[in-house]
Amino acid sequence: MNSHPMPSIRFLKESQLGEDSWHSLLISLLRGLAAIQVAAAHLRSEFFPGLRTLENPALWYQGLAFLTGFAHQAVVVFFLISGWLVGGSLLNKLGQPQAITLFAIDRITRLWTVLLPTFVLILAAGIASGVIDPRAPDFSPANDYSVAALAGNLVGLQTIVVPEFGGNFPLWSLSNETWYYVMFPLLLMCVAASSGVRRALAASALLLVGALLPVEMVLYFTIWLLGAAFSRVRVECGAPLRMMMLVVLAIASVVFRLKGSNDDMVFASYPQDLLLSVLFLLFLSSTVTPLPRAQKFVVPLHRVAVFFSNFSFTLYVVHVPVLGIIGYLGMTLFGCRQMTANSLADLGVYLAMLAVVLVSAYGFYLMFEARTYAVRRWVKNLLMGKEAIAQKTAPAKQ
Repeated sequence: MNSHPMPSIRFLKESQLGEDSWHSLLISLLRGLAAIQVAAAHLRSEFFPGLRTLENPALWYQGLAFLTGFAHQAVVVFFLISGWLVGGSLLNKLGQPQAITLFAIDRITRLWTVLLPTFVLILAAGIASGVIDPRAPDFSPANDYSVAALAGNLVGLQTIVVPEFGGNFPLWSLSNETWYYVMFPLLLMCVAASSGVRRALAASALLLVGALLPVEMVLYFTIWLLGAAFSRVRVECGAPLRMMMLVVLAIASVVFRLKGSNDDMVFASYPQDLLLSVLFLLFLSSTVTPLPRAQKFVVPLHRVAVFFSNFSFTLYVVHVPVLGIIGYLGMTLFGCRQMTANSLADLGVYLAMLAVVLVSAYGFYLMFEARTYAVRRWVKNLLMGKEAIAQKTAPAKQ
């Protein structure tokens, strides 16, 4: 990376979405690592006893519990990267014909291409395990396997009106994402709409949505907005300052992991998450420099980062249903599903199950998420005609 003797901050006219710089590699790498972190954390909590319930846990289990304890921070990173990529992309396209319509199609196809087959998997697993009676469909909003819950999860109403479908609790964050995709265009229209009437209508709609949503969800919209805002910020500095920012970020992450509020995203966790977000975004904005393709390690690192980034969304959405299937098979075939925290053999089983989750998610990605852009083109052609497809839309990672 280039060095700059005097640190400076630049505000750019366009969001930084290029894929040929260090920040793009870091975004891809962090998306993959964050999804793996969440899956590993839920796998441990599902099959191992809680660390605090053990009097003398083995050293290896203490290490595993620590390393898989950053799921909260991982979701914060997801929100920030989403704001950077999705929000930054819309900022760049604002003012283009049908920008909001195309944005809506992009977001819906992004979500539904993965969610719909995941819900089919959940239903199939529920029927096979006897949790669901296919002869008696339920429409109650309180039942997490009901038709109402399925429909509500498709439009971001989980945790607001209905539960997460099939007990797939990570879907709570997709409710946040869905409404941020609604609120951000409205916020932009409050400023950039072509007439005062449209700006007033957008402001009214934004206030109404904000009033109806849970307060914590609206509060964490500011975290998402920081990601969008920093996509247009470039911090120019030398390697020593950049390394110092990384060290401070790492220390803050560990401190918040050990001492902070790491359960739900609520008022108590907001101050730490806001500080962590600013530290993360300052560091990320300092890495917008070209990748040195001449260095041998860059190309393989980039391939690995892109590989795991590509199916990170599928991994996030599908890992809990896969864990449920693994647990059911464990009970059916072996009569147990709980592992002990003092056996290295069980650690090996844990790692094997994590590998199964990753391979399953990748296979699921190849069948469905990898076809998102084909689905998107088909929907745009169906709803808007071939002119919409002809518009240049770079494949976004969100």
